[in-house]
Amino acid sequence: MTALTLSTSSAATLRADAVVVGVAKGAKGVVVAPGAEAVDKAFGGKLAAVLETLGASGAEGEVTKLPAADGLKAPVVLAVGLGEAPGKDDGYGHEALRRAAGSAARALAGSKKAGFALPVEDAEAAAAVSEGALLGAYSYAASLNGNSAQNGKGAKKNDAKSAPLGEVALLGGKPRDKEFKAAAARSQALAEEINRARDLINLPPNDLDPKSFAAEAQAAAKEFGLKFEVLDEKALKKGGYGGLLGVGQGSQAPPRLVRIAYTHSKASKTLALVGKGITYDSGGISLKPAGHNETMKCDMSGAAAVFSAVVAAARLGLEVNVTGWLALAENMPSGSATRPGDVLRMYSGKTVEVLNTDAEGRLVLADALTRASEESPDAIVDVATLTGAMVLALGHRTFGIMANDDAFRTSVHEIAEEVGEQSWPMPMPSELRKGMDSPVADLANMGERMGGGLVAGLFLKEFIGEGIPWAHLDIAGPAFHEGAPWGYTPKGGTGSAVRTLVRLAERTAAGDLG
Repeated sequence: MTALTLSTSSAATLRADAVVVGVAKGAKGVVVAPGAEAVDKAFGGKLAAVLETLGASGAEGEVTKLPAADGLKAPVVLAVGLGEAPGKDDGYGHEALRRAAGSAARALAGSKKAGFALPVEDAEAAAAVSEGALLGAYSYAASLNGNSAQNGKGAKKNDAKSAPLGEVALLGGKPRDKEFKAAAARSQALAEEINRARDLINLPPNDLDPKSFAAEAQAAAKEFGLKFEVLDEKALKKGGYGGLLGVGQGSQAPPRLVRIAYTHSKASKTLALVGKGITYDSGGISLKPAGHNETMKCDMSGAAAVFSAVVAAARLGLEVNVTGWLALAENMPSGSATRPGDVLRMYSGKTVEVLNTDAEGRLVLADALTRASEESPDAIVDVATLTGAMVLALGHRTFGIMANDDAFRTSVHEIAEEVGEQSWPMPMPSELRKGMDSPVADLANMGERMGGGLVAGLFLKEFIGEGIPWAHLDIAGPAFHEGAPWGYTPKGGTGSAVRTLVRLAERTAAGDLG
């Protein structure tokens, strides 16, 4: 993991491989952002002009490297675009700072140390730069090479040029200031947990099945003093967890239900987080078509996010109880697999007719949501790569939010936007419920095709305990990024929703559940 330090050094005097400055698009050309004054001075006040000569425009994420001028200790200056310059009395947005820092960190792969002289007028801005840089420096290959638990399977050795940036020195970070120190510590812990989720999502499915995922959670529980419980296939059968068993019965790797919990002695509120953990989704008997299978190792991204959020809450010592439920299964076709037309009896006692075995995420979540409801938490949030319909509706960068309480949905949406995770509140039209009526069961796992993402939310709502505020995050779009990296978003697993869940826990600890 890339190290983070708060530095009192000037951008001119810091000894590092590079110094990062911010530039923006002004009305008359490139504008040098606050924090870069010492670097601009070394260029005789002409840094913006030099960058324009090199083709820089200040556009978001644009990176321009140039040799340092005399008077700078670092040999390289890296200018990163922040987008449109703000008004005279406005500052740069935190998400713009995160993305710029991430772009810079990626561009500095192979470097041992870089100074970040971006605008950090307060601790919140410092946190944004820190998060962006640490997340942008992420390298899955580096994680594999250092992960003895996986024996380096599938790993290829890093060369010096591709190794992640070794250290981020945040200039103007005020290391003696309590707010800045707390912001840096939070950023480090949060980034490490997001990267934990990314590592799990990126693991090939032959290295991560329900049993090994549960083992990862158990190891973290031991390390951070969390309560841990796992139900194996025998316990699931005894307990009547028909959804988990039905989805997992076609695989040689049996399902698991993991409970991992952080408790605080002074906490008065409890959050239950439930994650879909399909370690590989073939679609089952309703087999996915060619071209739709290759990335299905990411179908456990919801469980990874929940797992990492619980650990983050523990590392931050939040005054709230956070319980994570990981609904783990592998969805495979075989002679023992659930068939379309089968009826499953869920943990809640309700029966479900399975019309499509590729609508399996809602089945494992239903059991976990019922079990979570039994503990009467103050709120439940589930996270899942649940429907392709949500990707069609919102694209690849935005997750949908549904809820049984409008105020809670609004609160979760505001929190997601605050931490820089694109999201959108979605409705739950009651008329779509009728489409799930079944002649042989209490309900079917499929309804109307149009509005399929909303139908899935209505299905889950059936398994929430009475009076418990609940929100459903469908992260099918942003959970796994197949294109080129951008900002602090890498290729592969992204760790989507971790920041939202952690901030929700912080708000709950502060007495602002929403």
